[in-house]
Amino acid sequence: MAENRKLLVENDGPVTIITINRPEVRNALDNETAAELTKALRAFDSAPDQAVAVLTGAGGNFCAGADLKELAAGREYKPWGGDPDGPCHDLLAKPVIAAVAGYACAGGLGIALRCDLRVTEESATFAVLSRRWGVPMSDGTTVRLPRLVGAGRALDMLLTARKVSGAEAVAIGLADRLVPTGEALSAAVALAHEIAAFPQIAMRSDRMSAIRQWNLSEKEALALETSLSLEARQKEARGGATRFASGAGRHGSIEKD
Repeated sequence: MAENRKLLVENDGPVTIITINRPEVRNALDNETAAELTKALRAFDSAPDQAVAVLTGAGGNFCAGADLKELAAGREYKPWGGDPDGPCHDLLAKPVIAAVAGYACAGGLGIALRCDLRVTEESATFAVLSRRWGVPMSDGTTVRLPRLVGAGRALDMLLTARKVSGAEAVAIGLADRLVPTGEALSAAVALAHEIAAFPQIAMRSDRMSAIRQWNLSEKEALALETSLSLEARQKEARGGATRFASGAGRHGSIEKD
């Protein structure tokens, strides 16, 4: 395990586990931790032996957002989404799963939204609590939240700062898997290993096509899908079809190797 006092990074086979380690402030990110998180995500993305990352928080909370004590002290406050070095800026080539326990609020909601999937505990809380303090969302939340849950539900959260439970988050599409309290990390890591076991080229090209099609016409999006799928069609598809034809997919089993 490579350690920074405020951020922990551990490899579990092909899965990188990144833990925000400031439990005394519900894992709020100061500038140092935000910069370390960006570095950790980029290191994961460039590591050839790592396939999926899990992002979590220590001590029973995911992330309470930006450390407002730094802002109050007059320190520079950069937008995590719009700043090229912000932790919510990069479009990674590989998937990241958020393991959400406790609070995922304000910028912590933005951190969860920058992930591909969110595994949430029943007792988790999603909210734009920074509304109370006049701190705007500059972490991608105003863009990513409406795309996930629709404009109406997104505006309800953005305008009122109301709290959304883990169960409601799954019901409205904000989160993807609901687990009992205390099980988000183990469930997210198990899911990460499941994804890591699939042929990676096709999985990543399908993911990238789904992400990049938003501002394209249907014709342009189909052309992008065709172009992104080329490598997998050349390198993985025939071998996978051969395994299927030999009986690997019988009786509903899923062959990943």
